[in-house]
Amino acid sequence: MVNRPKRLGLCLLAGFTLAVLLQCKIQSASAREIDTRARSDRFVSQKREVHKRAAAANALVSSDAPIESKPAPQSTRKPGSGAAKGPYYVDFRARTAASWGHAFVWFGKTSERAVEVAGLTPAGDTAAYVLGHLLWVPSETTASYGDLDPQYLTASYRVYLNEPDAKRVFAYIKKLQASSPVWNAETTNCTAFIGSIAEFMGLKVPHRWQRPEDYVNNLKAMNSGRKMIYLSSKQ
Repeated sequence: MVNRPKRLGLCLLAGFTLAVLLQCKIQSASAREIDTRARSDRFVSQKREVHKRAAAANALVSSDAPIESKPAPQSTRKPGSGAAKGPYYVDFRARTAASWGHAFVWFGKTSERAVEVAGLTPAGDTAAYVLGHLLWVPSETTASYGDLDPQYLTASYRVYLNEPDAKRVFAYIKKLQASSPVWNAETTNCTAFIGSIAEFMGLKVPHRWQRPEDYVNNLKAMNSGRKMIYLSSKQ
């Protein structure tokens, strides 16, 4: 027969053991709940960031800043829909990149939300970029990563055109895109590409061997920040 003190000790030990087990279960459940809440908070935060970027893009719709959207196919434009005819624009731009930076142009109509992008980049991954410092590599001439994101922008020079001149310039840009199959860091690079467009428009152009940000800023300075361009008289 177990005496009372011994029975009491066994009961206390059993109670202590049960309390420890319950505490472990509670802590484990709490940890799972915290982890679940953390994942939920991250998901909500990501959704809020997406909505914030969308709202910021919509806020950019103005006569001087078309919305940051993907280039629209030419067939989606409706010249006869009653929208204002011009002015049109070409925006020489530079942005940050993993190494040197990148220069490109936006072009379009200020009364429309769509924006088209043209630039010269190596096609493929980092290996193509590295090889392009030694050889000519296949190129891409449409929008690249970061071209539509305002947080990467480092320089911008926008000039305006009337409708007849815009048609000529836009046709030249598309022809240049179609006839630029290779990229090379020293010769056929992004600054040379946008420089060809600026030269066609009658602008003074800096030399190509400089950072894209400096190139765009110097392009603006050399032309005294002119806003309106006329191809016919090259004023």
